[in-house]
Amino acid sequence: MYFKSFFNGPLAQMSYMVGCQKTGEAIIIDPLRDLTPYIETAESENLEIKYVTETHIHADFASGLREAVNRLGAKAYVSGLGGEDWQYKAIDAERLAEGDVIKVGNVKLEVIHTPGHTPESISFLLTDNQSDIPMGLFTGDFIFVGDVGRPDLLETAAGVKDSTEIGAKQMYQSIKKIADLPDYIQIWPGHGAGSACGKSLGAVPVTTLGYERVNSWAFQYDDEESFIQALTSEQPEPPYYFKEMKRINRDGVNPYSADSVMPVAELTASVVLDLRQKEVFAENGSMGINVPYNKKFLSFAGWYLNYEEPLQLIGDFEMVQQAADELKLIGFDKVTGYLPGNKVNGPSYDQIEPADFKEKDKETINILDVRTQKEWDDSHFEGAKHLHFGKLTTEEIPFNQDDKIYVHCQSGVRSAIAMSILENLGYEQAVNIKGGYDAVK
Repeated sequence: MYFKSFFNGPLAQMSYMVGCQKTGEAIIIDPLRDLTPYIETAESENLEIKYVTETHIHADFASGLREAVNRLGAKAYVSGLGGEDWQYKAIDAERLAEGDVIKVGNVKLEVIHTPGHTPESISFLLTDNQSDIPMGLFTGDFIFVGDVGRPDLLETAAGVKDSTEIGAKQMYQSIKKIADLPDYIQIWPGHGAGSACGKSLGAVPVTTLGYERVNSWAFQYDDEESFIQALTSEQPEPPYYFKEMKRINRDGVNPYSADSVMPVAELTASVVLDLRQKEVFAENGSMGINVPYNKKFLSFAGWYLNYEEPLQLIGDFEMVQQAADELKLIGFDKVTGYLPGNKVNGPSYDQIEPADFKEKDKETINILDVRTQKEWDDSHFEGAKHLHFGKLTTEEIPFNQDDKIYVHCQSGVRSAIAMSILENLGYEQAVNIKGGYDAVK
């Protein structure tokens, strides 16, 4: 048997290839749109990608399921469970049910229905026919290292009312359902640390069921109500693009293209992302939202995308191409051009040192806290107003445009994004607190 995992850093996403070296067949599990790494691997190992499957309809990245069918001629297997609302559309695929088996040469994947994160979610129990003992479980967003999948995305991202508690109950039952599997079963999850599909994902790429039974918080509950309360509390806010991903992956995504983004003489798009570092933007601003190109680019940029409108970027050529390629991973193909950073000549914005801010009377000034709800709940400045940085373009800002506002996040990264939005919305009196809440405290 051949086995390989693939990790995508910007998405903190895991996909897998399993092959039978005797027959030369291979299957890819939860693939991304860009099939390049799977094709290169298959060719180097003298395998043919004959099959493709995935654990559920993803909310955080654009699936390569249809890409593998249309470009490689792979046979697709998808979940046929979970009800009519979340059935795959526009794809020729075999629908899977509990207990079905996918055979890849002398390797088999047995389907276990594990709803909770989504109603249609399935896991695959892997067995090499050279042994009667199963080796491991591809869990998708069911079991992570140190966590389990969040049940609220259908409600918070896709707008399916009252689905959070239903999903949490299903997750509790799914955990109980695998109680008879042995401790040595390896767990191959769909995500690692950095993904918004859970709240406390570990960075280790693989674990065992026995280890999770002892160490994961999710396996410590014998009471369903207490489990539901723990699972549904303190989940991070899902970026707005998650809603689009559920729809795109259910209904079908456009064919993947690796075309380059070309420079433009002037910016005309309604949404512009400025990829330059926050220190550069602070001294030389633009009409764009300052989302620096780094390892958190997608998690931040996903709040501001409009999938019906074109997007333009600001940055150098190489940075722009990399950012545009990453946006394609979440199904956004409408980057129509970019302006080189050296063509920008804009204003700076005001900043204040943490020590100077600390001396101010907090009862007499306006403070805007743009951190997450959990960070706010844990601790915040007395008298501050809270609005998540990702919601500044869609929700009412709790201050007037002519108010002097002191803006902060936890460490200064997200407040820089907020400053770019506020400046472009006409809040000319906004002041960034360098280093954020941590630096002041």
